[in-house]
Amino acid sequence: MGLTIKSALPDSSISHFVHSFWMVENKTEKDIPSIVLPNGMVDLSLMKMKAANWEMIIRGIDTMPSQVTITAGTILFSVGFKLLAVEYLLGNSVKDVLNEAHYMSNDFWQFEAADMNNLESFRNKATQKIKTISTENIDSRKKKLFELIYASHGTTTVKELSENVYWSSRQINRYFNQQFGISLKGYCNILRFGSSFKNISEGNLFPEQSFTDQTHFIKEIKKYSGVTPKELSRNKDERFINMAAIKKLPSQNG
Repeated sequence: MGLTIKSALPDSSISHFVHSFWMVENKTEKDIPSIVLPNGMVDLSLMKMKAANWEMIIRGIDTMPSQVTITAGTILFSVGFKLLAVEYLLGNSVKDVLNEAHYMSNDFWQFEAADMNNLESFRNKATQKIKTISTENIDSRKKKLFELIYASHGTTTVKELSENVYWSSRQINRYFNQQFGISLKGYCNILRFGSSFKNISEGNLFPEQSFTDQTHFIKEIKKYSGVTPKELSRNKDERFINMAAIKKLPSQNG
């Protein structure tokens, strides 16, 4: 038996901030090597290794596959945030944690051990906390920008996004680089890749999400995963852990 992986969708009232929740647990007696793929999310996680205390971790946007090791006895709960949450929930830039994870103060949102009994209790506590954050002061341009980005799964061009939100592409890119450490186009490419997980995991190995053609599709999949779509689809031993988590979500948010 390998990793136990579960995932869940957010309440519709917080879906502008949250993509999904997920849990990974290593109940075996051995360390398990895994790979985290770029998916366009910023993850806030609570992790406990064996008898250690719970620790909170923030992981920024991934732009390349990252090797990780899930040590024996580890359990991790995570919120996969959409980018609007970075400024309005987390309150800080995540450009310094691009392709990295840093520890945060355990006082953030004041999680308790009982909140990590299972994925449902973790989701409920996080949802309660997120609902207390006022959304009245969200910049309307940013709100619309992210709505368009996620609705198109990253396939809308920078020019089209700029024209639709009445915000220059130069200003948008400055915002993205300062806040997330990546350009808007770079982020959209990653989001498009992440949005292909569900189809690939179900064996659909043909271009989706406006890839130019089959060659372009294969090239982009290999760029961000290091393997072909066919190998990614197999996901042997569920080594691509966030792809395994996405596969378990209902299809409407895959």
